[in-house]
Amino acid sequence: MSSTIPVATLGTPRIGVRRELKMALESHWAGRTSQADLLATAAALRAQNWARQKARGVSIIPSNDFSLYDQVLDTSVMVGAIPPAYGWSGGPVPLATYFAMARGSEGARAAGSCGHAHAGEGNGVPAQEMTKWFDTNYHYMVPEFAPDQRFTLASLKALEEYREAKALGYQTRPVLLGPVTFLKLGKSKTPGLDPLLLLGNLLPIYTDMLRRLVANGAEWVQMDEPCLVLDLDEATRDALRRAYAAFARALPHLKIMLTTYFGALDDNLDTALSLPVAGLHLDLARAPEQLETVAVRAPRGLVLSLGAIDGRNIWRANLPGLVERLKAIVSRRGTDHIQIAPSCSLLHVPIDLELEGDLDRDLKSWLSFSLQKMDELGVLASALSGEGHKVKAALDASAAAAAARRASPKVHDAAVEARAAAVSPAMTHRLSPFVQRAQTQKQRFGLPLFPTTTIGSFPQTAEVRHARSAHAKGTLSEEAYGQFLREETARAVRWQEEIGLDVLVHGEFERNDMVQYFAEQLSGFAFTRHGWVQSYGSRCVRPPIIFGDVSRPRPMTVEWWRYAQSLTSKPVKGMLTGPVTILNWSFVRDDIARSATCRQIALAIRDEVQDLEAAGAAMIQIDEAALREGLPLRRRAWRAYLDWAVEGFRLCSCGVRDETQIHTHMCYSEFNDIINAIAAMDADVISIETSRSKMELLDAFRSYKYPNEIGPGVYDIHSPRIPAVPEMTDLLGLARRRLDDGQIWVNPDCGLKTRKWEEVRPALVNMVAAARALRAEG
Repeated sequence: MSSTIPVATLGTPRIGVRRELKMALESHWAGRTSQADLLATAAALRAQNWARQKARGVSIIPSNDFSLYDQVLDTSVMVGAIPPAYGWSGGPVPLATYFAMARGSEGARAAGSCGHAHAGEGNGVPAQEMTKWFDTNYHYMVPEFAPDQRFTLASLKALEEYREAKALGYQTRPVLLGPVTFLKLGKSKTPGLDPLLLLGNLLPIYTDMLRRLVANGAEWVQMDEPCLVLDLDEATRDALRRAYAAFARALPHLKIMLTTYFGALDDNLDTALSLPVAGLHLDLARAPEQLETVAVRAPRGLVLSLGAIDGRNIWRANLPGLVERLKAIVSRRGTDHIQIAPSCSLLHVPIDLELEGDLDRDLKSWLSFSLQKMDELGVLASALSGEGHKVKAALDASAAAAAARRASPKVHDAAVEARAAAVSPAMTHRLSPFVQRAQTQKQRFGLPLFPTTTIGSFPQTAEVRHARSAHAKGTLSEEAYGQFLREETARAVRWQEEIGLDVLVHGEFERNDMVQYFAEQLSGFAFTRHGWVQSYGSRCVRPPIIFGDVSRPRPMTVEWWRYAQSLTSKPVKGMLTGPVTILNWSFVRDDIARSATCRQIALAIRDEVQDLEAAGAAMIQIDEAALREGLPLRRRAWRAYLDWAVEGFRLCSCGVRDETQIHTHMCYSEFNDIINAIAAMDADVISIETSRSKMELLDAFRSYKYPNEIGPGVYDIHSPRIPAVPEMTDLLGLARRRLDDGQIWVNPDCGLKTRKWEEVRPALVNMVAAARALRAEG
């Protein structure tokens, strides 16, 4: 072989090793720092990203993979898809408008209006709708289109960041979200409008940007079209053909790397191979089976980017095994028509494993974060280029780590595996059907129409975070920390009683994260100190690592629930996170089926549910915020996933008496396609996020005639806005068109831990007032 195979990254984490972007954003939003300060921090982070990649031997470095909030929102701004509500009338898009689209903004708005209000540069308007990026835990801002949508090149960010990198000495491959995927991700407020009909108007804007990039020296552009791993109709395939034919006509010398990820091309392979592009990226971590077919059918001149290193999970690759699997295609196509890459952007994994000095030594040897994955890519490229002797030590270490992990007694627990194997169908059914349980529960609780509650958490103030940090460092004693938490809990309970909430929560001040808190008390989990990944905007999470069999050594929440309930005569919900959400929001072991791990977690949560009920808890909420996001991207795989996911929820929730009310909560999701599965969960009450969609997400429940009770969120907690009473009553009015009054609970969209008390207090007071206004209507 004559040359070393190029190593590419498709995108890297934006947040900074110490979450510098988060701090800069939140400081700017709070008015403590200027726009210039924020942009300077962003520029420094980009420079560090490029330098780290160069230093680790990455030869194809991306630009425009950085974002101040979200890459889909960046694309909306690039093409001028900015709804009139945000007050933009052309020209450069102000940063205030960008953040208003992302977060909403405060200010006057039309009283009682459920729609957007004009307020100049985004003042006083809600944020755009937000949902999950394919089947990941990353959120994107949903583009919004109108029937008369006009596009214009409103942002030169992609060009500016390419120039910025070039000035620093880096020849980069700019990244753009492809036009067809962009349209497919969007929606219109006008029923029946197919966004793909706007393609003809959109393509000139993309072409203009591509021309500018070429004029400034770009030889390749990475065009992300992950829609190609979905079930596509012929109209979408035709849109892809039209789009890339237009680019080829306008820019015949530009090389486009068509990038797909999160699954296999399958029946879209012919379409992908027919497009006039110079390269095609394949996700070989999620869909290794597609390699052989593509190898045979790909045109000889097409560059194949082999996404062999998993960009979604943190396990170290078995590099010798990958070399063995990939060497045939390299031999067939030659090193000049192959690139080695992660399966997708490294946005979804933490930055640097070397920061984790406290991890168990064995476990650490099994892991690989973003920077380590770049090293793995380099070793793999060298070995496949015929230079295996140069990287023999790295290959041997990789093989040894894989063997040690397989054999480790830290991974397997025979008792856990035996209990999971003994699960019976009777364990996944309530004693009586919902209709019968509902009557028993109504008699027990005596709640009014439109009962009010919250989803669980209250603001994690600076004082709470400081106390937790001091306790972790040993500067605050266990006794003092416990007293602090009891005082915070007591204040929260008293305040909820004062404003008239019907069902209370204890506030979760002792919890760091809705998954991590439970994972820290379960066996089989490990945790990082610096393993942050971006969820949306400035929201970062540290997913736990499931490395072994899971069980619950002791009760986790009973004492905090018992204390809170002792302070009030009103019901206090026991608050748990469900097994599917714990699974989907963790880095999951890849040596057994996900369904097997889910069952183990479900049995652990079942133990906690039964202990709460035994302690007197009358209402227990088991959040399954992430059930929908785990749905496979291809419909043919849905049934298998939903069967074991629903079983997991029922396994943990069904071991209680009829009078015990089981609640669950789900985050932003499209429910139409999974409404049967939601009904099969058989929760007594489900709360869902609906305020940004203006209750449209309830349409599935209306069409299905969902019988159980529902809390449609009336307060968008992802925005600092304080919704007024008329706004909430309007939203509840929309809910009443879709549901019976006796079904409706009144609650925020999600937990309130990320908000400030000065936002939460008036918003919840308004929420209670809105519920009372509806009751007064009779």
